[in-house]
Amino acid sequence: MKNKKQAAICGAASGILNGLFGSGGGIIAVPLLKKGGLSQKEAQATALFLMFFLSAVSAGIYLYEGRLSFSEALGYIPGGILGGIAASLCFKKIKPAILRKIFGGFVAFSAGRMLWGIFAEWI
Repeated sequence: MKNKKQAAICGAASGILNGLFGSGGGIIAVPLLKKGGLSQKEAQATALFLMFFLSAVSAGIYLYEGRLSFSEALGYIPGGILGGIAASLCFKKIKPAILRKIFGGFVAFSAGRMLWGIFAEWI
């Protein structure tokens, strides 16, 4: 990203979303990285790299505060590792236009779930 101020804002917004929700930073990072000149694949790979560190920091803080449950997390780790490997192998073969649509679909799905949760509380 050429603009350091924009990069700092993108990083802060990604960190806030990641820290509050456990994910979501990529929703901001990917479009801003693309705007900064990266291709779709470069933006998504860079956002994943960024999320790794943001997640580690958030997890460390939650661990320090006693809010992290290792026993609950352990069951997800093997599947997460296998899913990450499978996705990275598929990533090479997926065209950027299709990848952009998949990413957009996940963003729309996440937004729908959040809105549904809000509306369900009102009812």
